[in-house]
Amino acid sequence: MFSIISKIIGFINQSIAVIGITGGVAIAFTNVVARYVFDASLVWATELTIFLFLWSAFFAAAYCFKKDAHIAVTIVLDVVPSHIAKPMLLISHTVTIIFLIAVAYFGYEYLLLVNEIDERSIDLWDMPMWIVYLVIPVAFSFAAYRVGEKIVQIIKTPHNEVVAESEAEQVLAGMGIGSKDNSNEHVKELNDMVKEVEKKTGGML
Repeated sequence: MFSIISKIIGFINQSIAVIGITGGVAIAFTNVVARYVFDASLVWATELTIFLFLWSAFFAAAYCFKKDAHIAVTIVLDVVPSHIAKPMLLISHTVTIIFLIAVAYFGYEYLLLVNEIDERSIDLWDMPMWIVYLVIPVAFSFAAYRVGEKIVQIIKTPHNEVVAESEAEQVLAGMGIGSKDNSNEHVKELNDMVKEVEKKTGGML
């Protein structure tokens, strides 16, 4: 059941992110052409573009939790023993999920307030604004679910395997070079160089 839920959430996140960014760019481009070529302007285009980009960004951010694509400073985890790194990761993810749940909850509370006062869009055909603000509780709930999955995964993973490859190792792997393969002198030098850069940038390569 959890696997099905995960796939549904992933599909929703990806679909809205893609539709939002694609639709926003298309509408913005159309409005620019209409304004400078035909000397006309779509009154609703600017507001709708902002809302589409907003939805795309929030759902893309929620999807990034699944892929571990958010910026993370891992230099501490790379130097501490694995039996310490595991509880550190658990604490970090616990704080993250508490924050996400809190934002989702208060986003829902704000949604109720907006609906109660009947706030509406000026340019988008008198559309109720609660539809726009719905992105906050939904996207943050999806993100919290993803972090919950990570917490379960960390708990189940042995401490000596819980820390993923460093960014330096990922860069080398992307170049088709195994970071642990030092049989070639050039590979060893490249490996050392990338890791040194990572160290100096605080793990944010």
